[in-house]
Formats: sequence, C-alpha cells, structure tokens
Amino acid sequence: MRALVQRISEAAVRVDGAVVGHSGPGLLVLVCAMRGDTEAQAEKLAAKISKLRIFQDDAGKMNLSVRDIQGSALVVSQFTLAAETKGNRPGFSTAAAPDVGNALYEHFTNALRQTGVPCETGIFGADMKVSLINDGPITIWLDTDQ
Repeated sequence: MRALVQRISEAAVRVDGAVVGHSGPGLLVLVCAMRGDTEAQAEKLAAKISKLRIFQDDAGKMNLSVRDIQGSALVVSQFTLAAETKGNRPGFSTAAAPDVGNALYEHFTNALRQTGVPCETGIFGADMKVSLINDGPITIWLDTDQ
C-alpha cells in the first residue's frame, strides 16, 4: 500500500458540495491499495503512520506522533498514487481492482482507528474535493514495499 501523509492544521473533504469528513490538527492521509496488497500490509501501514513522529515537542523537534498530540486523521482514498508515468499519460494498472481497493481502504482506516487515532474519511470512488492547511509543510511518502 502507498500513502502520502501530510501534517495538517485542518483538512476537509467534500462530495457534491457537502463536507463528508474533516480533521485537524493531525494528519491528512491519502492512501492507495496496490495490486497484490494484503490486510496485513494495511495494518502495518496504519501502525507506522500512528507512530510517525512528525509533530514538534516542547523543544521544537519533530518527536511526537499524532497519538501523542491527541490528533485525528482524515483518510482519503486516492488510486492515482499508483500512477505509472513513463509517458505523458499516467497509467494505473498497478492499482488494486476497485472492490479490493475499497476493502483495503476500509481495513486500513479501521486499523488506524484501532491504534487510537480518530479517523474520518472521504467516499471511495467519489469525485472528492479535498482542502487542507498543510502544517510545516510536512509531507511524507510511505510505501509498504519499501
């Protein structure tokens, strides 16, 4: 699985003009299930993100996790993280099939919740509008295959 994790002051996702999920302060997690991914990989990624120390402590060092600051997460499915960009038009053949992708997205979100991180979500497969205030900016790329 792949994730793009952003430290945020706040974030929201809208579908048809209505807010369906929001978070802040905490994390915006854009997540993509890749072909061949498993529930175990989703759990591993959720555990890693819950412990990722990207929030500042009292000394100004990135030494705290989202759990440490009692933050929350907005988790948004984004199959375009699977983009293959050899040419000018991206291909997405390495992304999981939609039914598998949705199941792994939901499993990942539930696994993140089980680590103690409150989560809200977008709607899988919907045309979503995501807004955020990236704090830092801090943006981290994670891939369970690396």
